[in-house]
Amino acid sequence: MLFEAGLEFGEPPELWNVERPEVVGSIQRAYVQAGAQLLLTNTFGGSRFRLRQHGLRERVYELNRAGAANLRTEIEKAGSTALVAGDVGPSGEIMAPLGELEFEDAVAGFAEQCGGLVAGGADFIWIETLSAVEELRAAVSGVRKADAEIPIVATMSFDTHGHTMMGVSPEDAVGKMLDLGVFAAGGNCGSGTTEMLQVVERMYVTAPDAVLVAKSNAGVPELVDGKAVYRAGPEAMAEFALAARARGARIIGGCCGTRPEHIRAMAAALKAPRPPDEIKPTTSHAAGWAADSGHTGSAGQRRRH
Repeated sequence: MLFEAGLEFGEPPELWNVERPEVVGSIQRAYVQAGAQLLLTNTFGGSRFRLRQHGLRERVYELNRAGAANLRTEIEKAGSTALVAGDVGPSGEIMAPLGELEFEDAVAGFAEQCGGLVAGGADFIWIETLSAVEELRAAVSGVRKADAEIPIVATMSFDTHGHTMMGVSPEDAVGKMLDLGVFAAGGNCGSGTTEMLQVVERMYVTAPDAVLVAKSNAGVPELVDGKAVYRAGPEAMAEFALAARARGARIIGGCCGTRPEHIRAMAAALKAPRPPDEIKPTTSHAAGWAADSGHTGSAGQRRRH
């Protein structure tokens, strides 16, 4: 949607948080109006690792703070109770010893980004699209360095034969994420809804007490005239939302290709009465999230104070 609004290929979207905030805000507003209950800030590539490629290394804090503050403003203007998720994407580098990014440097970079997100009013930090456990550990450590108590959601991308690019399985991933103390764990992006449902199902079998996340792309991406095209329509994503809930997911959304009309259809489907034959996970954490107790309350209290 940013590309359609004029963002040029290779241009950092995060710069628009200060140069064209009204455009970013109008897009976010459409998702709020569609019924989104949490929204991610426009900061996926907002780390020093990515921004320095655009000569913006010194503006990490500024761009992330603006990203969170702008989204908070849009939500409040809409009179919504949606939560602000401070979005943190991968560094784009390979961790040592396989690559050159040292653990301490990764922690410092993620901490810098999260400092801006916290200052801008993020209710929690959303770490996503990671493929390596060591980078996940560095990201969580960076969040904790910036804020010792802010809740963390973490998801990895399973797009290589049911594993991440670095060979991590859903079972191993959910265990590692929970060991790091995140309050919700799961998968995002990937190769479409079918794969994401398999990821959630495997995670639920491994960790039935966890609050699980299912954030799939709108279908399998296809390259058309040099652009990624996502074929899953709103109805298909609504079916995905119901299927993800039936498999134990409690935070359900859309990644690449997911437009406001997809979210509107997903929200309507999830608000409808449950079919009698739907699987109903009954563990304490899953039930707590479904009832909008503990987990959402803690984030909401951060906002109010």
